[in-house]
Amino acid sequence: MKIKPVETIAVVAFDGISPFHLSVPCMVFGEDRTESGAPRFRLQVCTAQPGQLQTNAGFTLVVPHGLEAIRRAQIVVVPSWRDDGRPAPPALIRALQAAHRRGAIVVGLCLGAFVLAEAGLLDGRRATTHWNLAEAFAKQYPKVTLQPEVLYVDDGDVLTSAGTAAGIDCCLHLLRVRYGAEAANRAARRMVVAPHREGGQAQYIERPVPAAAESDRLAPLLEWLGRHLHSPHELDGLARRALMSRRTFTRRFREATGTTVGQWLQNQRLALAQRLLETTGHPVERVATDAGFGSAVSLRKHFVAAFKTSPTAYRRQFSQEAVAA
Repeated sequence: MKIKPVETIAVVAFDGISPFHLSVPCMVFGEDRTESGAPRFRLQVCTAQPGQLQTNAGFTLVVPHGLEAIRRAQIVVVPSWRDDGRPAPPALIRALQAAHRRGAIVVGLCLGAFVLAEAGLLDGRRATTHWNLAEAFAKQYPKVTLQPEVLYVDDGDVLTSAGTAAGIDCCLHLLRVRYGAEAANRAARRMVVAPHREGGQAQYIERPVPAAAESDRLAPLLEWLGRHLHSPHELDGLARRALMSRRTFTRRFREATGTTVGQWLQNQRLALAQRLLETTGHPVERVATDAGFGSAVSLRKHFVAAFKTSPTAYRRQFSQEAVAA
């Protein structure tokens, strides 16, 4: 059996880094979860000047690897950057440009998008960053098509995300794209986070926590919907089940999930279809029915729109047999 090569992931640290931001790619890619069937990565934290770095939390880190780690990496992550606008070291800019030229995936989480933009890797591309500095980003890098309202942007070989938790979403998305939904789900379960949030979801909402009574009604409804994705659902029926008016239900649903009922259902059904394609040998027609799309034609349409590949091609790439090969 052919064993897939272990991918190297270089994570860029710097003096004054936030420990949380640094930990995000380390948690998703750095922990050994091979006993549960998850892929293994060779993760190296690197910096322009190896040695002791001060964090913004009052303690120090020792980073032994220099930027040569980027030359060996298939994925390079800049997990954040300084919020005072100072430029990145020229050596880091050159290393990122060289990595991108040779085909590495380059990721800028939160303010790490500023470093990718400084390197010219976002010119003419879509990108996002933390909403609080989005205006400054847009003024500084007018060649970038900034989407400040979204969680993360996947532009193929370059990915960017908003702040904090959106960095986790972006890394799980990258894991899902390269190794399939089940690999991302395993990582998310270990981290006790949502396995998949769409990148186009809003970064923040004005009222992030619904009133307690309404939240209590929505939680069991969402759990119930997750078990009944194969069935058709009407908005009025869901509102009655939640003991709310249609208008209140749609508003509270968006506040709780950051998206509409219809989009949430479609995202959940697509995720279920991915899992079924990876873990079962069911024909595409049955996968479509079990995931709530009704027909193989409908599944293919939505699947291609979301993932730029067909269900059959996805199965060939990410089925359990293919992942093990």
